[in-house]
Amino acid sequence: MLTEFDVKTLGFNPFERIGRDWCLITAGNKDSYNTMTASWGGVGILWNKEVATCYIRPQRYTKEFVDREEYFTLSFFPDGWRDALNFCGKYSGRDRDKAAETGLKPFYDGLGVAFEQANLVLVCRKLFAQPMLEESFIDKDTLERNYPARDLHTIYVGEIVRAYRQ
Repeated sequence: MLTEFDVKTLGFNPFERIGRDWCLITAGNKDSYNTMTASWGGVGILWNKEVATCYIRPQRYTKEFVDREEYFTLSFFPDGWRDALNFCGKYSGRDRDKAAETGLKPFYDGLGVAFEQANLVLVCRKLFAQPMLEESFIDKDTLERNYPARDLHTIYVGEIVRAYRQ
């Protein structure tokens, strides 16, 4: 069972939890939501607030939900959920019911949708969104390596307003 806690006591390694373990970015409401796997992002302080950043490519279905909603969530999972995370990154919610096909159980806390099996959930209120611009890349090799189709991510910054853990 997930219980709310003070995000100031988070104490996790973002390089491991985001970059190695991955997470799900989810937005929507109890009737309609979508989720996608992410391995890029961060947590920290910006504008004197505890924030999380995430990055979403324009073709992702989840982007429509994040753009529309005031809140998004980041759900992190214990070992044993890698297949579900792979599935959520490989298939579109336009075509598949990701929760039904992976066994993930959504829960809605009144602000955002996350998953009961997560061992850490960050509920974020959107503060900022900005599409990446090709001309802003100082290191052109990074641009070429990561964006051969020029489908640059939108950067989202959200204030962490609630945090849950198992």
